[in-house]
Amino acid sequence: MRIKALVIRIIRQFLRDKRTLGMMVIAPIFILTLISLVFSSDQYEPVIGVIDVNDEVVMNFEEQNAVIMQYKKEEELIEALRNKEIDGYMQLGISPQITLEGSDPTVNQAVLKTVQMVLGGQVGGAKPVVTYYYGAEEMGIFDNTGPFLIGFFVFFFVFLIAGVSFLRERTSGTLEKLLSTPLRRWEIVVGYVIGFGLFTTVQSAIIVWFSIHVLDMMMFGSIGLVMLVTLVLSITALTLGTLLSTFARNEFQMIQFIPIVIVPQVFFSGLFNMDVMSPWLRSIGMVMPLTYGGEAMRDIMIRGKGIDEIAMNLLILLAFSMLFMFLNNFALKKHRNL
Repeated sequence: MRIKALVIRIIRQFLRDKRTLGMMVIAPIFILTLISLVFSSDQYEPVIGVIDVNDEVVMNFEEQNAVIMQYKKEEELIEALRNKEIDGYMQLGISPQITLEGSDPTVNQAVLKTVQMVLGGQVGGAKPVVTYYYGAEEMGIFDNTGPFLIGFFVFFFVFLIAGVSFLRERTSGTLEKLLSTPLRRWEIVVGYVIGFGLFTTVQSAIIVWFSIHVLDMMMFGSIGLVMLVTLVLSITALTLGTLLSTFARNEFQMIQFIPIVIVPQVFFSGLFNMDVMSPWLRSIGMVMPLTYGGEAMRDIMIRGKGIDEIAMNLLILLAFSMLFMFLNNFALKKHRNL
């Protein structure tokens, strides 16, 4: 009888919590749908730049499902490569020259495989000479995904810890006490951001140091810039976590935001190659902070870019943070009107 009473109590708890019941069914279906969309994409078609090649060569590349972009000067090829308009370029001669963009090993292999199929591995008895504009031949999958994973784990744990901590402040009555003081809502929000920001700075420094010096992750840019990006990304996660915590009643409900907020960013923010997905799927990444954080991390660590070239991504992350802070300030109105 006691076991029966306990079972009935648990069933009633679940029936009262419609949100949990929904998540138990909807979340797995949602995640499986995302996986299906990502891994059911078409095969990647490499984009290769060329100069002064005949129509027969172009036709041979197109038969291998490659996209050929023709240019007049080598400077145009390099500029297109830097802007990621092409995955590599080829120059024919006594020894064919193949220059790869180099930051994605999967794309590199796709370009090399296509060129080998077209050229038969050799032209005029000479093997193609392969060079890498970014990265290196020995770069592996972990070197490519590592910068994104650093940003992801910083974002994920800051989001979760900040959200749960802010939720506890509310459920314990601390937030109400703060709201009863002369402090304004925006001052409370900014105070939490600065307070947590100090700890996220230390967290970012440790994660970056461990990834580069212990895991030997490829690093061509400035460690200082990597730390700056992780710090800005963590502030974005912090402001988003505190915002969403206002819509949760307990820690369990805060965790329920993970399948909705965190998981989609894994699939649509750059960890997987977005070029093989439909345009409407690629557009989803535009509204996800990890898209800009992950791209900035790769630009620094793999492509060796500087502050000028990642400034736009940083500004977008800061814009996300300001938006979340504004919404958080607005959400606190239900606790106190000032």
